[in-house]
Amino acid sequence: MSGTDTFQHLLDLGDAGADAIAAMIGDAIDRKGARQSWPKGKADADAPLAGRVLALVFEKNSTRTRVSFEIAMRQLGGTVLILDAGSSQLGRGESIADTARVLSRMVDAIMLRTDDHAKIEEMARHASVPVINGLTDRSHPCQIVADLLTVIEHGKALPGLEVAWFGDGNNVLHSFLEAASLMKFNLRIATPEGFEPEPEFVDMARSAGCSVMLTQDVRAAARDADVLVTDTWISMGQADAAEKRAAMEPYQINARIMTEAKGDAVFLHCLPAHVGEEVSKEVFEGPHSVVFDEAENRIHAQKSVLLWAFGMLR
Repeated sequence: MSGTDTFQHLLDLGDAGADAIAAMIGDAIDRKGARQSWPKGKADADAPLAGRVLALVFEKNSTRTRVSFEIAMRQLGGTVLILDAGSSQLGRGESIADTARVLSRMVDAIMLRTDDHAKIEEMARHASVPVINGLTDRSHPCQIVADLLTVIEHGKALPGLEVAWFGDGNNVLHSFLEAASLMKFNLRIATPEGFEPEPEFVDMARSAGCSVMLTQDVRAAARDADVLVTDTWISMGQADAAEKRAAMEPYQINARIMTEAKGDAVFLHCLPAHVGEEVSKEVFEGPHSVVFDEAENRIHAQKSVLLWAFGMLR
């Protein structure tokens, strides 16, 4: 690998562990604070990734992941190049393994946003540079680092935190469960029957001593919660199924649900949101919503993820 002998992949949060996640959040807070009022494209004073190039590989569309990684690299002093399936040989059948080996000769790190988690595992097996999960159908670790950063910024400690999830048991929830197992907070999960998260993630959190409630009672999930979280009901790439939407309707986060939570509870959503579906306009635009802080924090979280992947964050 050019420029360093030590690197680490981030395919799931467990690849980093609790101490590293805490270090990422601390570094993100420090770097964010150090550049208040700076132009977004100005490099940090130390420019730790000067000369490094990150390949952003997209097999799924993106706004926040693409922009945040590009700005993160710019602020760290590095640069990016962007590939998507439609304009690269990945879309014409070149293997993930060959792509990984070629890119490893040309760039210093790879971010992949794709569907099947097996693809990013194959990328990591064949790459000789860090590989970072920008989203798979299984997990979304970079999003959760930003979410935890946002929660801490809003005055909440992670150990013992009560997080309530509503709707689909998807990849973002899987990463929340993994984060709970590492950072020792609890989850109440309100999902319709048949849309629960994968049991391995529930078992992981419970085995680590976390309380995980699985329920179809939205009020019980919200009661005295510190954080309420949801996501779109129809995930990227899924058919727009009327049956699924009908099952999800009782799980909308609205003003009635927010009254069950603590008075200082915050609302998170990884965006894009379908306001009026998984969240009401009153909540999305209301005082509990920190979704745009959360979106901005993708930049600062990505910076610390990159430094950790390069072996530069202890």
